[in-house]
Amino acid sequence: MSALRIGPYTLPNSLILAPMAGVTDGPFRQLCRRLGAGLVVSEMVTSDVRLWNTRKSSLRLPHEGDPEPRSVQIAGGDPQMLAEAARRNVELGAQIIDINMGCPAKKVCNKAAGSALLKDEPLVREILQAVVAAVDVPVTLKIRTGWDRQNKNGIEVAKIAEQAGIVALAVHGRTRADLYTGEAEYDSIAAIKQAVSIPVFANGDIDSPEKAKAVLAATGADALLIGRAAQGRPWIFREIEHYLRTGEKLPTPSLTEVECILLEHLAALHAFYGDLMGVRIARKHVGWYLATLPGAREFRAQFNRLDSTDAQCANVREFFGERHNDGEGVAA
Repeated sequence: MSALRIGPYTLPNSLILAPMAGVTDGPFRQLCRRLGAGLVVSEMVTSDVRLWNTRKSSLRLPHEGDPEPRSVQIAGGDPQMLAEAARRNVELGAQIIDINMGCPAKKVCNKAAGSALLKDEPLVREILQAVVAAVDVPVTLKIRTGWDRQNKNGIEVAKIAEQAGIVALAVHGRTRADLYTGEAEYDSIAAIKQAVSIPVFANGDIDSPEKAKAVLAATGADALLIGRAAQGRPWIFREIEHYLRTGEKLPTPSLTEVECILLEHLAALHAFYGDLMGVRIARKHVGWYLATLPGAREFRAQFNRLDSTDAQCANVREFFGERHNDGEGVAA
């Protein structure tokens, strides 16, 4: 794959960590970047700047220590509020603004934001023009293929985006009504790619190096967005990058390396959120890392009752220590 450019930024590769609320926080973004992602995108930030002084929102805002270029995703349904949110994020250090018109979550769509906006093409145009005019940094857009199977207007929205000055478009290969079920429709992404000249990123069900290669071939996309498949497997980026570049598969990470990555991730979560919140947030990540290992379910039940940083780290070391002694490997 040739080098991907977003505005003035040339990315080291064309693999992007998709923004996921409650997942792609600072610690996870840094880890994925270190393990091979060419770009990482922040969790969705509300466009209502009045809500930014909550602890939850302040942790989602860009931080100077984030890997560059810093891409921040904003969501909302009001053009002026989104423009203001984009300006404020740039002041805080965002170098790319990403607009969310792809999230199918009810609490987002009920506020006429996320993928609900796809129903209203004039409003889409108004939002994109307002945000592009508000900031001097590149603006990207995330969409779905349409509202439902009968109303797939991804091509029309892509053309509106290109005309409005959006520099790259990520397409999740499902409609709003599909949520995360069924097969991703790569033919729709291919049609959108054919319809515009800006870079198009494919998203949806990319969970292995082989699948990544197949999706690129099927869509002609310029880059891939990887979301859920990176949960508990942040090394998926280096695996895909290596496979696309060489045609060879990297060996699965050893138990020792997985243990090191997980302990590093835990330490970063605890440092970022503080003990109380860090311990709570660590639980879901540990569940994802260990999901394929024998004995994980029993371990999780016990792990989720722990309420201190030290106990969590000691427990993880103990879990891996037992598996080292048994000579077990890691399932891919």
